[in-house]
Amino acid sequence: MSLVLQPSKTDRLIDSVFITVLSVFGLATLFPLYYVVVMSVTPFIEVIQNGGFVLLPKSFTLEAYKQILSSVRIPRALGVTVILAVGGTFLNLLFTMLLAYPLSKRMIPGRNYVLFMIVFTMLFSGGLIPLYLIVNALGMNNTLWALIVPGLVSAFNMLIMKTYFEGLPEELEEAARVDGCGELRTLFRIILPLSMPIMATLGLFYGINHWNTYFHAIMFITDKELQPIQVVLRSMIVTPNVSSELQLTNQFQAYRLPPETMKMAAVVVTILPIIVIYPFLQKHFMKGFLLGSIKG
Repeated sequence: MSLVLQPSKTDRLIDSVFITVLSVFGLATLFPLYYVVVMSVTPFIEVIQNGGFVLLPKSFTLEAYKQILSSVRIPRALGVTVILAVGGTFLNLLFTMLLAYPLSKRMIPGRNYVLFMIVFTMLFSGGLIPLYLIVNALGMNNTLWALIVPGLVSAFNMLIMKTYFEGLPEELEEAARVDGCGELRTLFRIILPLSMPIMATLGLFYGINHWNTYFHAIMFITDKELQPIQVVLRSMIVTPNVSSELQLTNQFQAYRLPPETMKMAAVVVTILPIIVIYPFLQKHFMKGFLLGSIKG
């Protein structure tokens, strides 16, 4: 006969307080996103009637999204950002893996020195001016390489991947060597399939970083055709003439929409891909992050 302990009144009260407080914080976090979505689909006349603040619209319209997606700059900037996020994340994971795998072997000569130099970069950096001079000297200004190469390997992500590799059974690599596999074949045929959780985790880190890139983009990219979505979004927010900034194809229709509605729609279009992708990677994200941090 099992003994089931019932929570006391004090425990239930504490749980209720915690649930209430967390619910309030959760609603406070979600409200700005909700308001942005509502304003992006509310007709202009309803916005005016309610003094510019609408919580529950009586009707909705997708005209702002039609204008945004039919413009010249938004789809082009989204395409640049997708290329940057997909291609940059692939290269980030590849080079991070190629650096983390040998450093996970304790018998590699000079391993501790290399690790010290990598950790040193987490504490001190050369600064913005040396970074700009290097990128300019390599001829990467106004190219997407300027947004990928300087941050090709994150020291923090590399250490997490290295710790994960150290936790894998060494017997697997020994068996692969007995079967005649070299180091690269062992890495790509044996280690990589077992490292999908940590790869998904770090891929999400790298991907979000590329999707949200802004500072390096305004520093290295002056060609408007190569500007990512965050730079275009910022230009929309600070400019009073949204239609000309986005190079809309239907200028007359755009004048019938308030600038704030256009801006809200652009924000939703910008964050929607990350919101859609994240649930599919969430289980790998949590599992990989915990394993990479604890193992070793």
